[in-house]
This record gives sequence, C-alpha cells and structure tokens, in this order.
Amino acid sequence: MDTTNTTTEARAPKSRRAWPVLLLALPAFVAIWSGWVELGRLTGFGPVSPLPGIWDSARIDTAITLPIGVETYAAYALHVWLAEQVSDRARRFARVSAIGSLILGAAGQVAYHLMAAAGVERAPWQITALVACLPVAVLGMGAALAHLVADSPADDTAEPETNDSAHRAYQDRMDELNAAARHAEAWTEHGVIVNALRDSHPDDAPETATPIRPAPVDQARSTNRTTGRAAGRSNAEKARALREKHPDWTVARIAERVGVTERTARRYFTATPAAPIEAAPAGTVESGDLAA
Repeated sequence: MDTTNTTTEARAPKSRRAWPVLLLALPAFVAIWSGWVELGRLTGFGPVSPLPGIWDSARIDTAITLPIGVETYAAYALHVWLAEQVSDRARRFARVSAIGSLILGAAGQVAYHLMAAAGVERAPWQITALVACLPVAVLGMGAALAHLVADSPADDTAEPETNDSAHRAYQDRMDELNAAARHAEAWTEHGVIVNALRDSHPDDAPETATPIRPAPVDQARSTNRTTGRAAGRSNAEKARALREKHPDWTVARIAERVGVTERTARRYFTATPAAPIEAAPAGTVESGDLAA
C-alpha cells in the first residue's frame, strides 16, 4: 500500500455570500441616514462654508457628519469585538463602545421621530447639547480603539508559528519514513526472487538467505512509534500548560492552539500524566514486528 499520502490537506474555508447582508443593510441605511440628518437640522446642524476666504462658494451640510460618525464607529467597534487576534483589553473596550453606540443611535432615531410626529421645529436644549457632543465623542473613542488594537501583544500570534514549525518537522519525518518503507518494499521483492532462485537451484545458492526486511526498517518503525508517543506527550503537556496559564480559555480554544481536536484536548485533561517513555534498543523486537 502506498504510504506517501498519509496526511490530508486542510480544506479552504468556503467563501460566504455577502448579498443578504447588503440587502438587509440597504433599507436600514436609508432610515438611519435620514433620521440622523433631520435630527441634526433640528439641533442646529446645517449648511456651512468650511473654507471662508479661501473657497467661499464651497458649502457642506454638517448634518451628514452624524450618521457617518456614529454608525461607522459602531460597525468598526463590532468588527474589533468579534475579531480573534486582538488583546482582551481592546476587545472589552470595543464591546462596551459598540453596544453604547448602537444604543445611542437607536435613541437618536427615537428622539427624531417623536419630535417629527409632534411637529417640533427646534429640539430641546438637552438634546441639542447631547447631539453636539457626538462628533467629539466618536473621534475620541475611535482613536482610543485604534490605539488599543495597534498595541495588541505579539504573543497571541507566536504560537501558530510554533505549531507550523512542528508540523513541518512532522512532515519531514513522515517523508523519511515513507522513503524507508518504499526501500523496504523493494528489498522484500528482491529477497523473494533471490530466495525462490535459491530453492530451485540449491547447489548454486549462497549459504545465507537474503533478508526479506532489512534491519534499518525495523529501527525506523520503532523510532516512529517512539516519536509518535513523544509527540503526543508534548501536545498533552502543552495543553496542560495553556490550561494553567489561561484558566479562562475554553477547551476548544486550547485545542486550536495545540493543533489537536477538542475531543483529544479533553482526553489530555482527564488523563493522568504518565512517566517519560524511553526509546527501545535497536535490537528489541516488538509485538507488531512479530505479527508483521
């Protein structure tokens, strides 16, 4: 049996279609945009000349700053909150500020629709003062969140590189064992032919029969067993170390960092650590070799 393809490549994640989200966001965008713009006009936002004396004809309606600032920051904070490679401090800040931004946006929509239904032409001073502070608050929260994301610790992404190195070492070892196995198969066929010729011509045959399986293959198989046990022991120790270092992590997250399945990680935690396994001598014959 060909043992060259002993590992399977990880399947690439399927691309998810974004059109349902766009279809849902389109009516929400229209309603949120119009609500914030009209609320801005009720609270003193409106057309201004941003470059007086330089470009007098340039005009901009400052009411559009409210939907752009508040809702854009809410989406950005949600993205950071649900991201993986960020620090816990940045994730906590993003979670609180995202929820706060969504609540504030909903309160702004409610305030506008209530005043529009009542025929109010000027918003009360309390609402005007709160809406006037929104651009400054959004700027401060956005700068703080960007700083926290940039200062995320680098050790969050160091372990996957270590796992990649271990995976490459494992692949190299498997390639060596596969080459040894192919060599053993060639020697086996050669030995069968030579022994058959010796039996048919006993007078011309050598006194020593040709070995069917050379000793280096036995040593390679024994080393493979020992290496596999050592690799399993190393993964178990790594999983227990991560459990002690990060007690708040879930079993699934620890399994992902170690590079094993969640079921294997649970078995590591429930099993009792065993004594170190020593490699068997080169001449020792194991039960699996006798069966072969």
